[in-house]
Amino acid sequence: MREALGSHWPEYLIEAAGLGLFMVSACVFGIALFHPSPLVVRGLPDPFVRRVLMGLLIGLTAVLLIYSPWGQRSGAHFNPATTLVFWRLGKIGTPDAVWYAVAQTAGGLAGVLAVAAALGGLLADPAVDYVVTVPGPAGAAAAFVAECAITFILMGVVLCVSNTARLARGTGLFAGALVAISIALEAPISGMSMNPARTLASAIPSGTWTALWIYLTAPPLGMLLAAQVYVGRRGIARVFCAKLHHANARPCIFRCRYPEMGALPRRADGNLEPAAFRPSA
Repeated sequence: MREALGSHWPEYLIEAAGLGLFMVSACVFGIALFHPSPLVVRGLPDPFVRRVLMGLLIGLTAVLLIYSPWGQRSGAHFNPATTLVFWRLGKIGTPDAVWYAVAQTAGGLAGVLAVAAALGGLLADPAVDYVVTVPGPAGAAAAFVAECAITFILMGVVLCVSNTARLARGTGLFAGALVAISIALEAPISGMSMNPARTLASAIPSGTWTALWIYLTAPPLGMLLAAQVYVGRRGIARVFCAKLHHANARPCIFRCRYPEMGALPRRADGNLEPAAFRPSA
């Protein structure tokens, strides 16, 4: 654990900062679109329209983080459930997986606390409530099933796209689009978490622990099921790396076989671009 921290601390810091920025966006956009005082609420009284806007903004945030230099280096997991899946698939070592989960959880909480310190009562207003994720009127069972379903779809798409040479560069776009769609359509059922660290980041400062077990168990379960289906259909050898975006010259700390997928850019002479990846020892 100590050796991994000494070698890979930049990636851990990126994972913390990435989820922290994601939560800052969620909180700020949540205030702008759902707090009763802003003009947006008066001009757009339809909750569905506001959810669509929220989805587009948060989806765009996810895309920007995935394709940022930071996301290109760490792999842009920003989610302990995602890291768990790639650990299960043998793409990330145990010490790195543990540090990723710790960093993601701490970073998400730091993001919410930063907005709370800056905007105080706006974030705590019952209409926003620290953008907590809680079951909707359909109840806890429906929320559990919905969280399993949206994370199953997300991870299934990520694995299929990121491990297909002609599609791999678009993984972030697919992921962002699914986040946006899930917020617009699924949020009334479970609050649309997909991410245990994201839920904890809101639950801790708000003190809202309603059905927390759903958000700690359903996202990992949905993603692990998707990974099992993918491996059953295509084989574990068809999982090349744990990065969501790998067509770049950033270092790679994972058990990487990305060049075998044939997706690296080539020069005019037909050779691969140099320094396009650096597999871990």
